[in-house]
Amino acid sequence: MKNKKLRFLLVVDVLVALIALVFVLVAVWNRPLGPSLVQATDIPVQGENSPISASSGDAITIKPTPTDSSLLSHIVNLLSPKSAAGKTLCGGPAVMNILLIGSDERASDYYYGLADSIRLVRVDFATPNVTMLDFPRDLWVEIPGISDHYGITHAKLNQAYFFGNPGMGYYDGAGQGPGLMAQTLQLNFGVHVDHYLAMDMQTFVRLVDAMDGVDIHIDSKIDFNEGQDGANPDRVYEPGDYHLDGAQALMFARDRNPTIFQRARYQTMILKALEKKLLTPAMIPVWPQIIADFSQSVQTDLSPSDIRELVCLAQSLSNDNITTVAFPDSMFTSAHTYDPYRQVNTFTLDADFTQIRTYVADFMNGIWP
Repeated sequence: MKNKKLRFLLVVDVLVALIALVFVLVAVWNRPLGPSLVQATDIPVQGENSPISASSGDAITIKPTPTDSSLLSHIVNLLSPKSAAGKTLCGGPAVMNILLIGSDERASDYYYGLADSIRLVRVDFATPNVTMLDFPRDLWVEIPGISDHYGITHAKLNQAYFFGNPGMGYYDGAGQGPGLMAQTLQLNFGVHVDHYLAMDMQTFVRLVDAMDGVDIHIDSKIDFNEGQDGANPDRVYEPGDYHLDGAQALMFARDRNPTIFQRARYQTMILKALEKKLLTPAMIPVWPQIIADFSQSVQTDLSPSDIRELVCLAQSLSNDNITTVAFPDSMFTSAHTYDPYRQVNTFTLDADFTQIRTYVADFMNGIWP
C-alpha cells in the first residue's frame, strides 16, 4: 500500500514537472529576443505639414507578448505553410509590419550608430506577399520623447535611431533605438510598426559571407572611386554579372554617388540579391543554422514563434511576390537645415509630409500607386 502511494506521488510529481516545462517552453517560444517595441498608437500624428509636439503625458502602450498556449501546435505546424479558406498561412497575423534598420555602428553592441538604411517591411500572411518601402534617412522630422536632453525636438530621421540607443542615454522608453525610430515614424508619417530588426555592418558582412556571397547584374558602369582619393580598379564594375562577398556587398549598400537616392537603389540591389539567394532550394535547409548563428548578433524584438511564422511563410514566396517600392524622387527637394544639437547646417530633404502620409496609408493597406 505504501509503495502504491509512493508511485502515485511520483507520477503526480512527474506530471507537474512536465506541465511546468511546457509552460516554460511556451514562455520562451513567445518571448521577444530583444527589448519589446513601443506601439506608439497614442502618439498624435501630425495633421498638417508643420510638426506638432507630443507631450510627455501621452499614453504609450507596449505590444503584449503573444500567449499561444499550444506549444504542440507550433511544433506540428513548424515550416508547414498550410492555410484554410479565410485564414492566414503559418498561423501568422493577417499582416506583420517590420521595421528593418541597417546601422552604421562599427562595434557589435548596438550602443550607438545612425540608421544607414530605414525600411518598412509589410508581410502579408493571407495573400501571401512581402513589400518593402524605403524611407530617406535625411528627412528633417520631429523626434518625440527626448526634449529633456539638450532640448532635442527635431533632427534627421536617421538620428532617431542614434538618439534612442542606450549609449546616448537620451531615451527612457522601450525598444531602444528601434523603439524611438518607430515612434518617430508614427508621429511624422502615421507608420504602424509591429516588430523591428536592426543589423550592424559587421553582422551584415558576416551574414553575406555565411551565405557564400550574393550575385548581382550591373547594366551600366559603376565606379566607386568617384569622390575618393586615388583610383582602385577593384572598385570599378563594368556591365555584367558579379559575385560579391560581404565586404563588397557592404560597399554597394553604403555608396551614394552620384545622388543620395542612389544609396537606396544600391541597397535595393543587394536586398534583391539576398532575397534571391535565400529562396534557392539549396539555402532553405541552411536557414535554421543561419538563424541560430545570427540571432544574438542582431537587434530585434521578434520571438522564436514570430521567426517560425516568417520562415514558414518564406516557403510560399518567390521573387514574384516580393516587391521593393520607394517614394518618387520628385517628392523631395534638397535643403540645408540648422541642427542645434550638432551646431551645424546639415544637408536635409524637404517634402510634403501629408503626401508621404497618404503613400504610407496606402502601403499599409497593401496598395502602392
